[in-house]
Amino acid sequence: MTSSTRRPVLMRALLASACAVALLTGPVPSAPAIAQEAASAVQDLVLDNVSLAFGDTLVTAPKVTVSGTRLSRDDLLAILKADAKDGKDPKESWPARLQRLDAGSLTMPELRVERRDGEKRQVVTYREVTARTIRAGRISELTAAGATLSVEGAPQSGSGSYGRIRAEEVDLTALARLYSEAGNAGSPFQRLYAALSVESIAFIDERGTTVSIARLTGRDLAGRQTPATWRGAVEALGDGGLAEDDRAKRARAAGLLADLAESVSVGSLEATGLTVKEVKGEDPLSFSIGRMSYAGGTEAGITLAEIGFGAKEAQGKVGRLTLTGFSLEPTIAALRRLSQVPPAADKTLPKGAAPAPDLQEAELRRLTPVIGTLTLSDLGLDLAQAGTVPGPVVSGDPLKAPKLIALPPLRIGLRGASMSFGPPKDGVPTQTRFSLTGLTLPASAVEGVPGLGSLGLYGYRDLDLDATADTAWNEDSRELSFKELSLSGKDMGRLHLNATLGGIGPEVFDPDAAVSGFAMLSATAKALDLTLENGGLFERFIDAQAKVLSLKPDELRKEYVTASVIGVPVILGNSAAAKAIGAAMGKFVAKPGTLSISAKAKNGEGLGMVDVSTAPTPAAVLDKLEVNAKAE
Repeated sequence: MTSSTRRPVLMRALLASACAVALLTGPVPSAPAIAQEAASAVQDLVLDNVSLAFGDTLVTAPKVTVSGTRLSRDDLLAILKADAKDGKDPKESWPARLQRLDAGSLTMPELRVERRDGEKRQVVTYREVTARTIRAGRISELTAAGATLSVEGAPQSGSGSYGRIRAEEVDLTALARLYSEAGNAGSPFQRLYAALSVESIAFIDERGTTVSIARLTGRDLAGRQTPATWRGAVEALGDGGLAEDDRAKRARAAGLLADLAESVSVGSLEATGLTVKEVKGEDPLSFSIGRMSYAGGTEAGITLAEIGFGAKEAQGKVGRLTLTGFSLEPTIAALRRLSQVPPAADKTLPKGAAPAPDLQEAELRRLTPVIGTLTLSDLGLDLAQAGTVPGPVVSGDPLKAPKLIALPPLRIGLRGASMSFGPPKDGVPTQTRFSLTGLTLPASAVEGVPGLGSLGLYGYRDLDLDATADTAWNEDSRELSFKELSLSGKDMGRLHLNATLGGIGPEVFDPDAAVSGFAMLSATAKALDLTLENGGLFERFIDAQAKVLSLKPDELRKEYVTASVIGVPVILGNSAAAKAIGAAMGKFVAKPGTLSISAKAKNGEGLGMVDVSTAPTPAAVLDKLEVNAKAE
């Protein structure tokens, strides 16, 4: 329900809280600026007007109190200088300095973090910051009573606030190392914090869009070093991404994204009481999630519970939405391929040779991850309908025309849904399963849908449907199997179909539409099984048609039996297979139960488009099939 122009508002607001916490716990805060290694005796020190600059970020604290430390005032003042020296290394790195950090506690009544990016200016001000039990750059507990946030100069400028912030086992040395020191794929993961919680997050932009989160928690965030460092990678990506026309820039961006994707590990995240509201404009909207959680590891998954959304044209709710089995492995592999810049020799082409095509679009499609399985339960949706209907007649004045009122909303329900996607081939999943359970809606909503549009004429006012589509591709056999295509309805029946197509090679998944389209021409139909189970629909169909034709239902049924037993074989060529199909259909019409028809290519390879299009009669096609038909 959120338009494309509104999504950045939500994302920026959500990221604002994470950025604020990162600034509080990372190498930006003045914890690195105030802790250093040992002097001779434990003492308490107070520093006034502390100021540190880290590139585009400025950190200031009017007052810093360091208690239970062996560091001297000179040690602390030396650390605060950008060219701090320890007597050996004239440019000692932040990780090296933080390694010597040791104190009983560190407190700041106020900590201000300001970052500028062009015309954009972001300021986060923390209140009553306290770090307890600091040993070798690791903080046992880091808290803040709250914080305020302001963003200026951005397309969605705004302001926000945070309630109590608390982090456990924060490793400032590891954070500084990730941000400032290069590593490689073999670098070990380093835990950055054991637990984190932020309460009462709120943000409002200049257009009046508000975002709030009652509580945000996380556990076991870890990272490892990258060749460009985390800070270097983020800054480089700001200069150009995968949409760049220059292949060299695109390749570098792909490599940086792959490095970052492989450098972060999250144990778990949870947000409760998330709401988004936009009340200005002609189309106000609201969105809420009662609980949103992520669990990492081998059983990684995302769960959203108690989802609600509303806009001018629609109102709805979802009880639960879950995603499991998600994997970025194919995406990272595709990014690695994109990061390979073509050799310089390719730029010099032989005389008359055409330049190599730009594979950007194809490669971007191959970035598709393993989506896994998405499940949904308890969906309720009310859609506004255009138009009016006459209202109730005014009592006492039967000649007066009733007042027109708006059509009631179209109500759609869904008890459950599931979508599963297997590993992708060139960006297309090779296995899919889609199922709907308990799809409820008025029959009037499907009036224009082929096969369903006449249900209202057969006496169905409200529909209760189930549907399933299950497909899988086998590369070795070059087959695409429709394991199950089914549709069933309450008091209607069930239609079930499965089929096998042959000649489906990897070319069908080629990102080039011309290549994949041509490959489909070689597809063959190898087998098909169709089952129709009557659950009341056929009787309603007979009754409705009988009224239209002014016949009795039994009279019309007999005509359909005759048409099935005699007419169908004539149309299909009067072969043995045609007669079997006609006889089974006639038996089903006479006593509707279950009708089953199966067909299999005799040659084992299947029938192609040429076989069907060049056949002189339907009988010529049936002669190439093994057909079985029966009714029960």
